[in-house]
Amino acid sequence: MTALTPIPWIAVAGRLSIAVVLGMLIGIDREFSRKAAGLRTNMLVTLGAALFILIPIQSGLTESDSTAMARCLQGIITGVGFVGAGSILREGRVRGLTSATAIWISAGAGVAAGLGLWQLGLLGTGFALGILRLVKFAEDRVQLP
Repeated sequence: MTALTPIPWIAVAGRLSIAVVLGMLIGIDREFSRKAAGLRTNMLVTLGAALFILIPIQSGLTESDSTAMARCLQGIITGVGFVGAGSILREGRVRGLTSATAIWISAGAGVAAGLGLWQLGLLGTGFALGILRLVKFAEDRVQLP
């Protein structure tokens, strides 16, 4: 289990860097697909999620309030929901569900990185990229009647 006590600032910088790289990987895929929520959006989402996870850890709030992390996660999920909704509801119609979901996954990767669970963030990002690329490739090849 990851300790929820303040960590050295070099470790904080490492966790934030990992979050940005994970967001970059997802964002590059979205850029190649020419989607509105691309590289910068996904990088900022992962960075933001990691920051909001690290704030209660670094401030010592998680040591004094056992519900701080749960509330932090709820806030991230809600905030990312608004970003995702903004990417879906445009031009008066529903579009961009996959981009919204990629943003959601980016937030999860950022949370994992912020908690120091870089392996989990990397696995989640890898699965997301597999779904975004391989499933899209298969969809393009399947002819539906």
